[in-house]
Amino acid sequence: MQLKLNIIFSIIAYLVIYYDDKCYENCCILYLIKYKILFLLRMKNSLFYDKIKLYKKCTIGGAIMTELRTLYPAIKENFSKLLNVDDTHTIYYEESGNPNGVPVVFLHGGPGCGTAPSCRQYFDPEFYRIILFDQRGSGKSTPHACLENNDTWHIIEDIEKIREDLNIDKWLVFGGSWGSTLSLCYAIKHPDRVLGLVLRGIFLGRREDIEWIYEKGGASNIHPESFERYESIIPIEERHDMISAYYKRLTSEDRTTREIAAKEWSMWEGSLVTLYPDPNLEQSFGEINYAISMATIECHFWMNNMFWEDDNWILNNIEVIKDIPTTIAHGRYDVDCRVVGAYELSKKLSNCKLDIVVSGHSSGEPAIIDSLVKATDYFKELLK
Repeated sequence: MQLKLNIIFSIIAYLVIYYDDKCYENCCILYLIKYKILFLLRMKNSLFYDKIKLYKKCTIGGAIMTELRTLYPAIKENFSKLLNVDDTHTIYYEESGNPNGVPVVFLHGGPGCGTAPSCRQYFDPEFYRIILFDQRGSGKSTPHACLENNDTWHIIEDIEKIREDLNIDKWLVFGGSWGSTLSLCYAIKHPDRVLGLVLRGIFLGRREDIEWIYEKGGASNIHPESFERYESIIPIEERHDMISAYYKRLTSEDRTTREIAAKEWSMWEGSLVTLYPDPNLEQSFGEINYAISMATIECHFWMNNMFWEDDNWILNNIEVIKDIPTTIAHGRYDVDCRVVGAYELSKKLSNCKLDIVVSGHSSGEPAIIDSLVKATDYFKELLK
C-alpha cells in the first residue's frame, strides 16, 4: 500500500511541477496529505486503533463479531419542570425527542446519581418521547441528598406522578444498575403501565449483592488497592461492618466528616465500573456534590435493605412481569454488579433477551452502548 501511494503521489507531483508555477507550495501540500494518509493507515493496523474500534458480540449462544453502534447525536430538552411531589421533595424532570413519539422513561443509577444530557442519546429522538428525571435528593431535585421519605416506594410514587403529569398512559422503562432495580420494582407494582423494559447492569438489591461491593471478600479481591484506600478512613475495630461505619460518618453532624466519607465511598465505586482503568472517571466520582448525594442516599438504602421486607423481593415477585418484553445488557466483567444476577433474572422471564457483552459496568463503555442502542431500536420495531 505504501509503495502504491509513493508512485501515485510522485506522478501527481510531477504534473503539478510541470503545469503550475506555484509548484513548491503545492508539492508541500501534496506530501503533507500523503504522510497523513500513511499515518492513518499505520494507526489502523496498530493495537491502539484496535482498542478504539472495538468489536463484539458475546452472547450466551456464542460470539458474533460486528462493528459497534454508538450513541445518537446530542439533543436539547424540549422543556423541563420542577414537580412538587410532597411537602419536602421537588423533582426535576424533562422531555426531549419527539413530543408525539413513544414515551420512554430513563431511571438513573445510584440511588443518588442524577441524570445528564447524554442520557437522552440512547434513543432515536425522531421516534421516542424521552423523559428523564432526577430521583429524590439527586441531581437537580431538591433538597440535595435529603433522606426524609427517600425510599424505593416513594420514588415509585414519584414515577407515577410524573407519568400522570405528562398525561402518558404507558411507557417503555429504561434503567441501569440501581435504575434496573427501580425499573423492575416499578414494573412489578404497575405492570399495566409498562410497554417493555430495557435494563443494564442488573442489581437485584439482595444483601449478597450489596456486601459484594462494600464489604471485604467480594469486589475487594479484584481491586484490593482501591479497597485499601476505601477502608483506610475506618478504624480497624469497625471494619467488620463497613456499611454501618460509613453510614455513621455520612450522617455525621460534622460536614468535613461527611465529605471525606462521601468522597472515599464514591471513588471506591468509581474504581469498579469500567473494564479498563479510567482514573479520570474515578476522580469525577469524587466531585463533592455528586459524591455526597450518591454515597449518602446509597448507604441509606443499603442500611435499610432497600426498604423491602423480603431480601429477594424482585425475584420472588417476578411472576407478575414475566411476559413483559425485556432486554438486558450486562458486562461479562462487571465487578460492580455481578453477571450472575442478570442470568438469574433472565431465567425467570419468558420474554427476555439477555446480551452479555465484553465490558464492565459503566453505561458509557462501547459494548454496553452498542447493546443498549440496539435494544431501543429493537423496541422501535416492536412498538411501531
